[in-house]
Amino acid sequence: MIIAPEALAQLSRMDEARRQVQRQLELIDRQITRRATALVPQQRKRHGDRRETSSDICMVLKRYRSTHAALTAERQPEIDALSRKLSRQDQAIAAHHERQQIALSRAA
Repeated sequence: MIIAPEALAQLSRMDEARRQVQRQLELIDRQITRRATALVPQQRKRHGDRRETSSDICMVLKRYRSTHAALTAERQPEIDALSRKLSRQDQAIAAHHERQQIALSRAA
């Protein structure tokens, strides 16, 4: 049950390519979150107020969510393309594993 070194090298390259695409998707998500946070200014307390009201907090959250959704929509084509690429890579890795299992069972 020995796997050929070429097959291991190919699988290693496939796994690294998949990790890179996954990192790109995570980076986009962090960029969107960071930008949405920066675009929604923090509401400052007024001198007489001891704490923010519930409606103030709800408005900030509502503004953040709508900003986040708009930023995500701007980047959606890129996110979709990377997601499709990730899916294809997962399928290719699974097929590679399956081919190796078949080859190993024939060799045995």
